[in-house]
Amino acid sequence: MGGPRTVSLEMLEGEALYREVVLHRMAQARESVWIATANVKAMLVEHQGRFRPLVDLFALLSARGVELKLLHAELPSRPFRKFFDAKKSLVRGGLQLKICPRVHFKCVLIDGAWLYVGSANLTGAGLGAKHKDARNFELGFVSEDFDTIDRVTALYQSIWSGAECARCRLYELCPDPIGAQARAVKGRKKRGGSGIVLGRSRRLGQ
Repeated sequence: MGGPRTVSLEMLEGEALYREVVLHRMAQARESVWIATANVKAMLVEHQGRFRPLVDLFALLSARGVELKLLHAELPSRPFRKFFDAKKSLVRGGLQLKICPRVHFKCVLIDGAWLYVGSANLTGAGLGAKHKDARNFELGFVSEDFDTIDRVTALYQSIWSGAECARCRLYELCPDPIGAQARAVKGRKKRGGSGIVLGRSRRLGQ
């Protein structure tokens, strides 16, 4: 890698994160929205004068042909899964989901050309619509720097593709392992009755 270089970043906090990342950038995506988050909850967003579940925005984006990927560490909340189940276009593949217990970075990558990286999860108190006195204290940076975007994209793709699974020490504990050992691990989980398998866009487990 080369030496240090100057990168153009803008720092955002609180409600500004919601308005810039979700209402401005995500809602206007043309090609793709890739999200990484530790937690996923049924956050609300403003649309046409109303507050609606995030999955409504996802359904609109999917109908426009926008590729949607959601990489997450924890099983999404039950309200999120309920809203998700009601959007058959998302269940059939409009929203791709993969779980990795080691994911703790938070990012939103829009059209491969704009990036948010920060502390906020995909939750109401993080990136969602929330009263200023009920929000988490969050900070984040946004950028169009190509090298920074390339590095975040490379990490995202490496996790999404399963390239990181072979050397992961939590592989046996993963709810939805992929890679060469996945069949054996999933077989043991099935016999053990875990009942939770994520990784493809389909009806989420309980």
